[in-house]
Amino acid sequence: MKPLLLQGHQRSITRIKYNREGDLLFSSSKDHKPNVWYSLNGERLGSFNGHQGAVWCIDVNWQSTTFMSGAADNSLKLWDVATGVEIGNLKTPSSVRTAMFSYSANMAAYSTDNTMGKQCMINIIDVRTVDSSTLATAPPTFRIAVDSAKVTALLWGPIDETIITGHENGEITTWNLKQGKACNTVKEHHHSINDMQMNKYGTMFVTASKDFTAKLFSTEDLILLKTYKTERPVNSAAISPLKDHVVLGGGQEASEVTTTSARAGKFDSRFYHMVFEEEFARVKGHFGPINSLAFHPDGKSYASGGEDGYIRLQTFDPSYYEFKFDY
Repeated sequence: MKPLLLQGHQRSITRIKYNREGDLLFSSSKDHKPNVWYSLNGERLGSFNGHQGAVWCIDVNWQSTTFMSGAADNSLKLWDVATGVEIGNLKTPSSVRTAMFSYSANMAAYSTDNTMGKQCMINIIDVRTVDSSTLATAPPTFRIAVDSAKVTALLWGPIDETIITGHENGEITTWNLKQGKACNTVKEHHHSINDMQMNKYGTMFVTASKDFTAKLFSTEDLILLKTYKTERPVNSAAISPLKDHVVLGGGQEASEVTTTSARAGKFDSRFYHMVFEEEFARVKGHFGPINSLAFHPDGKSYASGGEDGYIRLQTFDPSYYEFKFDY
């Protein structure tokens, strides 16, 4: 497994995301410039220049035509993927923490932080109006005020009728968009949820939390299915589209990293069997905590972005496919 090392960011990676076909990999970091890469050879196609703060969240639509990025400069920007030109700029009262296109990509949801006296809000916008000047001036089509802890992770539910949010206090909430209110809340984590990712079919999602665990939930009713335990904060987790595997990545906070060496095994990608909750492999490489993980849509490789500013693309060896659990 000789990885491709993608070096195009000056500061730590915040989020990486494949498009639907998997030929493009999008990345964002604290250096204000999201990038797009060829996932096959690691060549950088270009950057999206325009943000004035750390970019916290990115997403790309189903056809890979529109790219969305939310940042700490109190803005959500929409871009043309082919040209890198900004096609929409939405000013927000506080920094944009999460953003995601709906399955149809006609709508997008984003959440803002509860800083500087501003309330945490979940906003839904119609992306189809982005070409006109109305996006910057018109209010979001739908808005939900979040009274509990701020939203730190966000997913669209099946057929765009619900939104699932992970919160700073460890709660997971399903919001019914027709009624505009929470219809289900569970609290299985004891600390902030850093990341949530769906499986290929949208029936389950995995959460990554600072409480040293990742957990697998049913999308429909938020029933806890499995728990994957580690001995460090988990920053990101992803479900393989090919096998019953889950990959976890994380590490200590950047401020505490000097107290441990990279050899201590704190910065590895760790593979767990989805059903048996057992760890069966680790992949080394990063010099700091892993902040984001993503499986390639074909399941034959995965990418990890770290605090060290590098993105590593790992293609699996034949031995990975031959590995069988004894049961």
